[in-house]
Amino acid sequence: MSLPSRAVKVLAAAALPLALAACSSGSSGSSGGSSPAAKPAASKDPNAGLLTGTQLKKALAPASYFPSGFAADPSLARDTGDTFQTPATKNAAKPHCADLGATSWIGLTGVEGVSFAQNSYVNKNTSAELDQEIDVYRGTTSVDVLKDLTKVVDACPAYTDTDTHSTVKVTGTSTAGLGDDAYTITLTDSAWQSGTTLIAARVGTAVVSVLSTDGSDNGAVGAKKLAEKVVASVKSTNGTANQG
Repeated sequence: MSLPSRAVKVLAAAALPLALAACSSGSSGSSGGSSPAAKPAASKDPNAGLLTGTQLKKALAPASYFPSGFAADPSLARDTGDTFQTPATKNAAKPHCADLGATSWIGLTGVEGVSFAQNSYVNKNTSAELDQEIDVYRGTTSVDVLKDLTKVVDACPAYTDTDTHSTVKVTGTSTAGLGDDAYTITLTDSAWQSGTTLIAARVGTAVVSVLSTDGSDNGAVGAKKLAEKVVASVKSTNGTANQG
């Protein structure tokens, strides 16, 4: 059982700075022959080499991956397309802990990347949910996002499920063997039939985040398999993007 997916804000893509061509300013008819003006150095594109939302969308696990009974929820499919949004950092000192049980839970770190893609698959018979998202960040920000997840868990040892009015226990642990580094969060509640497993795995500048409520093991196996699938896909996409 999980909370209803929270609304995901659609962010307008920020316009990238344009490099202006420098013009020669030599004076005609001057006897001294002034030297040409120096060309200003072109600004480096801070998003150079980063995957776009369109590329990330293709890296998500396809419909054929999901078990029988699961179908995509079109209302929860979003991506930033071929443009990049302006990165932002918000105060995450007091996170809304209940959002751990919702889509885009990675946003609880307070850090927003420059591109992303996400979707959700739901089993209409069991209400089990499998969510997947990939966010891309500039520089080494993705490393900080994984570290910030530990702070979120520290700030959210428990929260109240508004549907059952019961207490959800939150635990987190570093996870080896998945991406460059990974972190797993488990949500359990005595009022639920089974809990929820969240996994965030870093692949270079990208962070793969998944949520699973599928199965009687708090969604653990489903979350790990989905994370492994998307991590492998991002690695492959990164390799293709870096060729040539």
